[in-house]
Amino acid sequence: MEILPDRPDLATVDVSGVRRAINIGLLEDDLEPGDWILIHVGFALSKIDEDEARAALAFLESIGEAYDEEIAALRESMIEAEKG
Repeated sequence: MEILPDRPDLATVDVSGVRRAINIGLLEDDLEPGDWILIHVGFALSKIDEDEARAALAFLESIGEAYDEEIAALRESMIEAEKG
């Protein structure tokens, strides 16, 4: 995660390999790069620990096709071009 210097309410995050800009304005100011956060429709809702994040990812992966379709849709809607 990278908090954007000119927009402290926005951060660039990695969602299953897709880099997205999300709004972190609902959270406290204690976020740092490397933190795990719960995101819904482009907003960071809460800071979570790594174990909780891995459990959530495992659940999403276990539901199979619906998860794959969601990630495919996310990739197609990429806002930020790959940096390279």
